[in-house]
Amino acid sequence: MKTFLCSLSSRANCCSRQSKFRLSTLLVSFVLFFTLSACRPLPQVRAEDRLFPDISLEFLGEYQLPKTSFQDTPVGGLSALTYDRAASRFYVLSDDRSQRAPARFYTFNIALQPNDAGKLHLETVEIESVTPLKTLQGESFAPGSIDPEGIALSPRGTLFISSEGIPSQKINPFIGEFDIKSGKLLSPLRLPQRYLLNEPETPEEEVAPRGVQENLGFEALTLNAPSLAPEDPFRLFTAPESSLLQDRDPENPEQGAPIRLLHYLISPIGSPIIVSENLYSLEPAPNGTLSNGLTDLAAFDREGFLLSLERTYGLGGVGAKIFLVTGGDATDTTQIATLARDRARIKPLRKKLLVDLSELGINLDNLEGMGLGPHLPDGSQILVLVSDDNFSKDQVTQFLAFRVVRE
Repeated sequence: MKTFLCSLSSRANCCSRQSKFRLSTLLVSFVLFFTLSACRPLPQVRAEDRLFPDISLEFLGEYQLPKTSFQDTPVGGLSALTYDRAASRFYVLSDDRSQRAPARFYTFNIALQPNDAGKLHLETVEIESVTPLKTLQGESFAPGSIDPEGIALSPRGTLFISSEGIPSQKINPFIGEFDIKSGKLLSPLRLPQRYLLNEPETPEEEVAPRGVQENLGFEALTLNAPSLAPEDPFRLFTAPESSLLQDRDPENPEQGAPIRLLHYLISPIGSPIIVSENLYSLEPAPNGTLSNGLTDLAAFDREGFLLSLERTYGLGGVGAKIFLVTGGDATDTTQIATLARDRARIKPLRKKLLVDLSELGINLDNLEGMGLGPHLPDGSQILVLVSDDNFSKDQVTQFLAFRVVRE
């Protein structure tokens, strides 16, 4: 018995020593793991990943509109479009300066259908009607008096249309609200003086350059309307294609042109008010670029985000990119005289690249218009782009369709 008890005691002591050894080993491993983990860099979460929703764009195809005329108007120069949910139609603006025919917009039926594999694709684009634009007096705009570039449908059934202006002809840019049926201008939107020509009071007076640059005025225009009720307020966003004359920054091309993006609140009571103005930094132009600009914006209905379309063309061909944009902590620039001089202390709008259209594997034309279209049964939404062929036989009117996918 004694020998048996001694054996048990010896085994117990041995087990105790083994348990202590294993415990010590685990403790050392535990300490080493966390020590090494503390030294190892953790995965970095980029600021833009925290700021932006998880959105991607699925390409649904291209449609090229043949050269054509419609009701005695040449169909071309298409530079902007907006979607009418009630009519299931797009209104598409021509940038004709009333020179080939009266300034106008068209009503288009843009159809998407499943292909043989069941995937949705851009099927047809058909013109249904044309509406001439009219002045406050109900007359056609005189040739060369307007340069229409942006269009957006409001919940009260009117269209807001922007004109770039023609500084060389002493014609200021403007944004106006138009009747959708008659095409008549109802009222202009008041613009801050910094967007307008700085005209001397006398021929001898010298004044500093001010206002939009030639052919680089109000190109981008969109509305954010969470409600379709005509009595509810909505927001309007607009921006020139590039910097104002007083904001140009040729000494820092690597930063991209500084652009002012205007944000209005419009309601049935009182005049439209400017909520904010923020710096939008255009992407730096590639080598050999002849033109680089912000050509359109599109606002989501219920979120504080915009889509922006930037287009370049030059010796390397045509390029375009779509970004997701948010205000975040952007600086209000309404009281800043020149963006170039004060740029170092200005926080710009944040943006995230969604798609580089040059990677689609198709030839791009001069893409200038972008608009959100119908919602699909799965909750996603259609996005349509259109190109301005400049009424040139060497260019095409190109429609591109995408599905906005939320992961």
